[in-house]
Amino acid sequence: MNEEKVISNTIAFVKEELKDAEGGHDWFHIERVFKNAILISREEKANVFVVSLAALLHDIADPKFNNGDETIGPKKATKFLIAQKVPKEIGKHVVKIIKHISFKNALEKGKKFTSKELEIVQDADRLDAIGAIGIARCFNYGGFKNRALYDPEIVPNLQMTKEEYKNSKGPTINHFYEKLLLLKDTMHTETGKRIALERHKFMEKYLEQFYDEWNGIK
Repeated sequence: MNEEKVISNTIAFVKEELKDAEGGHDWFHIERVFKNAILISREEKANVFVVSLAALLHDIADPKFNNGDETIGPKKATKFLIAQKVPKEIGKHVVKIIKHISFKNALEKGKKFTSKELEIVQDADRLDAIGAIGIARCFNYGGFKNRALYDPEIVPNLQMTKEEYKNSKGPTINHFYEKLLLLKDTMHTETGKRIALERHKFMEKYLEQFYDEWNGIK
């Protein structure tokens, strides 16, 4: 197996699969996560091939756009990895990462799969959900779902279960408190923590400006 060739094939496969994807979950999101995962891997002892494949395939079929079905992505990834003749243990590891990477799955109780490679890809994915790009993605998805920007009468739900999170229809600003502002403290790696801190501060400044403009102060 030629690892470089497999990565090249994976990039081509993902680009084709996501050519019509919503702007916050398209190829460019995957590319950013991939680059961040490689960046973080430089400071961590991990299998870079596993990290690369998982970063590239982690959103191959996001449940949000597949009627909530969480099995489609892992199935597609498994089929692709087998076709690429990726060793079975590596393929299984990649698929486990895909199954456990999402924020909503962290809301479930019970024992979960962990690995250094999962931590790296998870950090890279969560970094793309915060900061300037995170804000842009948040409002892009809110518009895609026709959600209100903000409603002072609707209070963020800070104790959501996984099902409540999946079915939430709250205003986009609420999502900052229900997810985005929580991500800084979920980072596993030192690189992820360092980058997340700066992006977190940017979001806090953005919210201050947002409320000032909403209330007619500025």
